[in-house]
Amino acid sequence: MCFNLNAVPMRMSTKSRSLQLLLGWLSPSFPVGAYAFSHGLEYAVEHGSVTTPKALQHWIRVLLTSGSAHADLVFARHAWRAESTSQIRELAALALAFSPSAEIKLESVAQGEAFARATADAWPSSAVDELAGLLPDTCPYPIAVARVARHHDVSETALLSGYAHAFCANLVSAAIRLVPLGQTDGQRVMAGLLDAIENAVDRAMQNEVNAIASHTLMSDIASMKHEHQYTRLFRS
Repeated sequence: MCFNLNAVPMRMSTKSRSLQLLLGWLSPSFPVGAYAFSHGLEYAVEHGSVTTPKALQHWIRVLLTSGSAHADLVFARHAWRAESTSQIRELAALALAFSPSAEIKLESVAQGEAFARATADAWPSSAVDELAGLLPDTCPYPIAVARVARHHDVSETALLSGYAHAFCANLVSAAIRLVPLGQTDGQRVMAGLLDAIENAVDRAMQNEVNAIASHTLMSDIASMKHEHQYTRLFRS
């Protein structure tokens, strides 16, 4: 068999390139500081609400179906579709107003600002310039990711699927350290959430912003209690 080492490599398709960008942006190595936030899970573990893989999976599943994760997905979807700066500003303000606690607001804004700045350096675009008007303290994470994703031809479905998966993976990673859980248990939890992620994306693709609602009181209270928790590893 003969190989032509001088052959010109095939160019990466636009779809493949956009997917690789999305995977990179939502990777744990991307400098948004996601590892520093537990979304109130740290208090839930200390309080005894989440101490097993089953409890963790249920906690995250509820956030996907009727909590902050669902809201983020809807905001991201509409931010991806927004056609004007005024629409983006309105969505950003609403997303921040929907934060159930000061720490969850901090979590979203800190990651949104970090994402905007990191992509501005590595992937400059008009979307980054657009987000500059929301800095430094009113740029929610789902809005920032959605606008940059659209500019780089990442589809709505890919955006929402990646965002939801990264949200779940971050909480599982936090629980592995906090409960603690074994790495294998963490992967079992993620495997058990795949259907929930898919369903959450489907719902977010259909829901209007005015249909967003939340009834995850335990999670909301946990994020508030975490603000006064004596010993903490996470910022939220």
